[in-house]
Amino acid sequence: MKHAIKHVLGQGLFASQLDALLFRHRAVVVAFHRVNDLVTPDGLSVSVRMFERYCRFFRRYFRVVPLSDVVAKLEQGRRFDRELAITFDDGYLDNFENAAPVLERLSLPATFFVVSEWIGTRVVPAWDEQQGVSLPWMEWDHVRSLRRRGFAIGAHTRTHANLGKLAGDAAREEIRGARRDLEARLGTAIELFAYPYGRPENIARESRDLIRGAGFRCCCSCYGGTIGPADDPFYLPRIPISPWYSSPHQFGLEAALGMSVLS
Repeated sequence: MKHAIKHVLGQGLFASQLDALLFRHRAVVVAFHRVNDLVTPDGLSVSVRMFERYCRFFRRYFRVVPLSDVVAKLEQGRRFDRELAITFDDGYLDNFENAAPVLERLSLPATFFVVSEWIGTRVVPAWDEQQGVSLPWMEWDHVRSLRRRGFAIGAHTRTHANLGKLAGDAAREEIRGARRDLEARLGTAIELFAYPYGRPENIARESRDLIRGAGFRCCCSCYGGTIGPADDPFYLPRIPISPWYSSPHQFGLEAALGMSVLS
C-alpha cells in the first residue's frame, strides 16, 4: 500500500475508535534517535515538527507512561490499558535541545538510552560517517539535567557494541560497564537497558542473561510490535520511528495491525 493510503486508513481507524479494540490490553514502546532539521531524512532522523506531531498523536490516543511503568506491569502480570512509552537511543545532543522541550511542553515522560563512552566526545559512528555528517553528543551535564527534570536514563552499552557478535568478558564489560558509568555520573540506580542496533541478529541469549545478571529490569529491542501482559520484559519489542512512516496515523495503523517494519 502507498504511504498516503495507509495515512488515510489510519485516520479512519482512529476516528472510528476501532483502535480501542485493536490495542485492547496492549502496550507500545517507540524508539527515536535523532530529532533535528539538519540531516537529510534517513532511518534515524525525524524533524522537530514531525516529532511534535507524534507526541500530540501519542497524547491523544494513548496513555503515555514512563517505560518503567510498562516493565512493572509485565513483572506483576497486570493488564495493559493502551500504554505507550517514548524512548531515545544513543545520546544525540538534539535529544536535549529539540526533543526534551517538546516533551516538557506536552507533559510527556520519556527514557533516554545513552552510549556511556560517547557522551561528551566527538565520536562519529559509522552510520553518520557514511552520510558525511558529524553530529554532537550530549555532555554529562545535559544527561544529568534530563534526569533532574524527571526523565529516565537507561544504558545502551559503553561503545554501541553489537551484542549479537560480542560474547564473554567483552560483552559483560559493555553491559556492566555502561551501568557503572551511568550510576557514577548520575548518582542513581540504572535499571533499563536497550540493545544497540536492536535487530534480531544483534541480540543473543547469552547477552540477555548478562543483562539480567547485571541487575537490569528489561532488554529493549528496536524491532517488533506491540506488547501483551504475558510478554517477557527481557524480550521487549520497540517500534522505531523513522521517515518510513509518512505520518503518525500511518504508524498507528501499522502498529495496530502488526505491520510495523524494521527500520
